[in-house]
Amino acid sequence: MRSRFLAALTALLLAVTGLVSATSTAQAANLLTNPGFESGSLSGWTCSGGAVVSSPVRTGSYALNGGVTSSDRGQCSQTVPVQPSTAYTLSAWVRGSYVYLGVTGGASTWTPSASGFTQLTVSFTTTASQTSAQIYLHGWYGQPAYQADDVNLDGPGGNPPTGGAPSAPGTPSVTSTTNSAIGLSWAASTGTVTGYRVYEGANVVKTVTGGTSTTIDGLSACTSHSYSVAAYNASGESAKSAPASATTTGCTSTGLPKHALIGYLHASFANGSGYVRMADVPAAWDIVNLAFGEPTSVTSGDIRFNRCPVAECPNVESEAEFVAAIRAKQAAGKKVLISIGGANGQVQLTSTAARDAFVSSVSAIIDRYGLDGLDIDFEGHSLYLNSGDTDFRNPTTPVIVNLISALKTLKARYGSRFVLTMAPETFFVQVGYQHYGGSGGSDNRTGSYLPVIHALRDALTVLHVQDYNSGPVMGLDNQYHTMGGADFHIAMTDMLKAGFPVANTGQTFPGLRQDQIAFGLPAAVSAGNGYTAPAAVHQALDCLVKGQNCGGYSLRGGASPALRGLMTWSINWDRYYNWEFQNSHAPYLAALP
Repeated sequence: MRSRFLAALTALLLAVTGLVSATSTAQAANLLTNPGFESGSLSGWTCSGGAVVSSPVRTGSYALNGGVTSSDRGQCSQTVPVQPSTAYTLSAWVRGSYVYLGVTGGASTWTPSASGFTQLTVSFTTTASQTSAQIYLHGWYGQPAYQADDVNLDGPGGNPPTGGAPSAPGTPSVTSTTNSAIGLSWAASTGTVTGYRVYEGANVVKTVTGGTSTTIDGLSACTSHSYSVAAYNASGESAKSAPASATTTGCTSTGLPKHALIGYLHASFANGSGYVRMADVPAAWDIVNLAFGEPTSVTSGDIRFNRCPVAECPNVESEAEFVAAIRAKQAAGKKVLISIGGANGQVQLTSTAARDAFVSSVSAIIDRYGLDGLDIDFEGHSLYLNSGDTDFRNPTTPVIVNLISALKTLKARYGSRFVLTMAPETFFVQVGYQHYGGSGGSDNRTGSYLPVIHALRDALTVLHVQDYNSGPVMGLDNQYHTMGGADFHIAMTDMLKAGFPVANTGQTFPGLRQDQIAFGLPAAVSAGNGYTAPAAVHQALDCLVKGQNCGGYSLRGGASPALRGLMTWSINWDRYYNWEFQNSHAPYLAALP
C-alpha cells in the first residue's frame, strides 16, 4: 500500500514537473536587445538624439531619455526578426507627455500624460510574408523629454536571415513636386543593400536600385500622398522608414488672392445688426458667404435658402437685384457661396435618402443664384461620432459618412473651380487633440469634423475655424490657450498646419497646406465672444506668416507665407461698427509677402 502510494506520488510529481517544464519552454523570451538599457548605452537601438540616464528609472540602473526637440520627435527604434502570421505583444514603461509606442506600419498606442512610469501595451499580428518588425518609441514635437524603460516584445523569435537584412533607411525628403510627380530622397541603409522599395500604404509604388532617390510619377494633379521606404537584399527586407507627405502641384486656381478677406453676410435675417444689400458689400471682401441655408427638418437633408423677409429687412432688394449684384461681384473676381447650417440650422444626414436630398437641394440653390460654391458651418449636434468610431481616416458614423459622400458628389458635379470652405468651432477640430468622440466619457462630438476635413483635404479650398465662442483649448505646447488674444490664434492655427495626434486613438491628423488655412474672428464685440483687437490680430499674422513676433509660442508647423487669410462673423456687424474689421485687416493682408 505504502509503496504503491509513493509510486503514485512520484508519478504525480514527475507529471507536475513535466507540466511546469513544458509551460516554461512555451513561454517566449523578450526578443529585444538591451530592452532595459542596462548596457548603459543605446546599444541595439537606433535613436534620433536621446541618451541613457540613471534617473529616473523604473528598474535596474538605467532608462532611455528621448531626445525631443521642436522639430524632432526623438524616436528610438529596433528591428527584430519575427515569424509570419504570428501574434506578438509589445509593451514598455514610459514617463512624460505624449509618448508613443508602436510598430512601424502597424499598431501603436500612446499616453498624453504620465507623471510616473506607466505601462503601454499594444498587440499586433505579422503578415503572411513578414519576417522582421521595427518597434519604436517617440515623443512629440516641442514637448519635454520622455523616459522609457523595460521594453518588451513577447512572441516567438524569427530566424535572422543569413548575412542579415539591411537596416531601415532614413525618413525620405521631398525633393520636388509637379502636377504629376513627387521626387524623394533618403539616407542609405546600413548592411548589404540590393535596392529600395517605396511604399504608399501597403503598396509598392516604385523599386529603386543603384541610388537613394526616385521620382513617383503618373500621379493626379493636386493630390496628397504619403510614402515610406524599405531596403532589401537576398536575405530579406528592412522595416519601413517613417513616412513623408507631399501634394502634387496643379491645383486649379479658384481666383482668390494669396491672402483673402472672408465674411458672412446675413442674407436671410438681420440679427440686430441691420440688413446689408449684396450691392453694398465693399470690394474688400474676397469671399462672401450667404448665411444661411437651413434644413426643413434636422434629418431631412432638404436645404432651403430664403432671403430676408421685408418685415424684418425693409431695405431688402428684389431677387433680380440680388442676382445681378452677385454677378457683379463675380465679374470683379469675388466668390459668393451658400453657407449651410449656422447656430440654428442643425443638419444630420442620418440616411442615404437625406444625403441625396442634401445634394439635390444644395445644387438647386447654387444653380438658382449661380454661386461659386459651398460653405459648411455645421454646429451644435449636426456632427457626432458613434461609440467605437475611433479612426478619423475610416469613419463609420452615418452623419459623417453621408456628409463626406455628399460633398464629394457636389465637388465632382461642379468641377475643380468649385469653392469649398468649412467653418467649424474649435470644439470639433482642435479639441480632438485631447478628446475624440465619446472616449473616456467625453462629449461624442469632440473632434467630429476631423474625418470630414481629412476626407475632403484635396477638395478643400479654405478651412477657417471659428476662433471665438470657445473655451480654453490645449495647443501643441500642452498649454491651454484662451480666446481674445494673439496667442490663441497662433496656437490654434499652428495645429492645422503641423497636424496633431488625435486623442488616444494612436492616429495623427496630417496638417493641411498653408493656402488652405485661415482663422475666424468676430468682427466686433457684439458679434461673438472672443473679439480680438486689430493689433493682436496683426501680431498673430506676423507670427504665422513670417515667423516673427510669436511671443512665447514656438511654431511646430513653421511659418506659412501662403496662409490664406481671415474670416469674420460678420459683414453686417462690421458695417454696424463702421467697418473696423475691413479697414484694419484688408490693407494688412494685402501688404503681407
